[in-house]
Amino acid sequence: STGQALQQISAAKEVCCECTVKTECLEFAIETNQDCGIWGGTSEDERRQIRREAAARARSQRAL
Repeated sequence: STGQALQQISAAKEVCCECTVKTECLEFAIETNQDCGIWGGTSEDERRQIRREAAARARSQRAL
């Protein structure tokens, strides 16, 4: 997540911007816990954050 990797991440995300299945790709990555690479225009860190937020929402709904 530093130096050349940031350039590679940016380039990969640019490809995703043009993709017609970006949403489906991200959903697949989240559902199958993909932890490497760019999926659906998101980095590993961004997908981890999405999963954390979804887990927090699920916990708060169960508490109701």
